[in-house]
Amino acid sequence: MANRSDGKVLAQNKKASHDYFIEDTYECGLVLTGTEIKSLRLGRANIGDAFATIRNGEAFIHNIHISAFEQGNRFNPTDPTRTRKLLLKKLEIRKLFGLAKQDGYALVPLKIYIRNGFAKLLIGLGKGKKQYDKRATDAKRDAQRDIQRALRENQKVIR
Repeated sequence: MANRSDGKVLAQNKKASHDYFIEDTYECGLVLTGTEIKSLRLGRANIGDAFATIRNGEAFIHNIHISAFEQGNRFNPTDPTRTRKLLLKKLEIRKLFGLAKQDGYALVPLKIYIRNGFAKLLIGLGKGKKQYDKRATDAKRDAQRDIQRALRENQKVIR
């Protein structure tokens, strides 16, 4: 699917594309408390270690760290890395469950953003990369960077 984030990106998992081949993406909502969304809007979230699971026909996200809101009340959630429910349609959950059950696949959170006033999470179906795949990707990126640098220098010489 296309890149769907229209709103402001609040947190991004930059290592996801390094560690996984992202084959498909899904946009889902998050079940948050009032103080969590306030803290999230301030950009106090980290999804680097997060992962998604499907249990009993429901999708959950684990290890998203959303810091406590300083101006919040005493009923703030005490655990910043608590498990949160994902809002997906049943058909999408069934499809993801079947695909993620295959060997080597995982549900990886890619980014959190605000769309139309609601917090959204973009999760991707990723197949784990081997070490040699990571090296090949790095080499390809470095070669592309060298080509762009040479083209820029060539443009400077012509002018």
